[in-house]
Amino acid sequence: MKWQRGYRSEDVQDLRGRSGRASVPSAGLMQLGVFLFQRFGIAGVVIAVLIYGGLQFLGGGSSGGGASVAGPTNPAEEELFQFASFVFDDAQRTWTQKFAEEGKTYRKASMAIFRSSVASACGGATAAVGPFYCPGDQKVYIDLSFYQALRERLGAPGDFAQAYVIAHEVGHHVQHLTGKLGRNDAGDGGGSVRAELQADCYAGVWAHDTSRRDLLDAGDLDEAMTAARAIGDDTLAQNAGQAVRPESWTHGSAAQRKRWFERGVKQGTLAACDTFAASSL
Repeated sequence: MKWQRGYRSEDVQDLRGRSGRASVPSAGLMQLGVFLFQRFGIAGVVIAVLIYGGLQFLGGGSSGGGASVAGPTNPAEEELFQFASFVFDDAQRTWTQKFAEEGKTYRKASMAIFRSSVASACGGATAAVGPFYCPGDQKVYIDLSFYQALRERLGAPGDFAQAYVIAHEVGHHVQHLTGKLGRNDAGDGGGSVRAELQADCYAGVWAHDTSRRDLLDAGDLDEAMTAARAIGDDTLAQNAGQAVRPESWTHGSAAQRKRWFERGVKQGTLAACDTFAASSL
C-alpha cells in the first residue's frame, strides 16, 4: 500500500509506555473471559491463548497504566505505528466523505495503540483479545504484536492485511454511528455474525476508495482476503483442532468474510453492506 512514512495522527493515542501487567479480581477475569467468548467463540479463545501464551490482565483504573512500564520501541515497530495511524486516518476520511454524500455528518473515532494490556470504557483487555472497538469511548484498540501473530501464526502477511484489520474495526464505529452495532434482529440468531460481516464489507468499501485513489499496490487486495479467510470462525476452529460448529460462530466463516469484503470492494457503498437484510450470508 502506498502511504506516507513518518505519518502521525492527532486521533491516535500512543499508550505503549503506559501499558503493563497487573492482576485483577476474579470478577474482572470472568468479565473478560465472557468478552473473549462473545467476540471470538471457543475457537478464538483457544487461538488467542496459543498465540500469546496465556492471558495477562490489567488492574483497575482508567488511565491505561499498569504495574510495569513498557520498554523502548524499535524502528520496525515505529514504522508500523505510523502505518496504522495513516490507515486509521485514511479510513475515516473515506467515511467522512461517504456520510457527507448521504447528507450526514461523520463523527470521528479515536484509536489507542497499547502494549500488553489496556483499560477501556468496555473494561480491561490484554493483547490476547486482539484488536477491538469499544462503543463506550468510541475508540479502536490494538496491540501491534497482533500483526506478528497474523503473519506468523495465522498465515496472513502483508501490509494490506494489517490495514484490513484496522478498517474492519473502523467499520464497527460506522455501525455505532448508524445504529447497527449490537443489532440482533436478524431472526436467525446470527446478529453477531451479520454485524461482523458488515464490518468486513465496510472495510471493503474503504479498500474500494483506496483503489480509486491509486493507493493500492499489486497483491494488496489478495493480502486482505487472505487475512479475512485466516480469521474465519471455521478456520480458527480447525487450527485449534476443534470441530466446526456454525451455531457457535461469532464472526462468520472464512468464505463469508471473504465474500462480504469483496462485495464492499466491488460496490463501494453503504447500501451494499446490509447484511441484516440479506437472505443468505
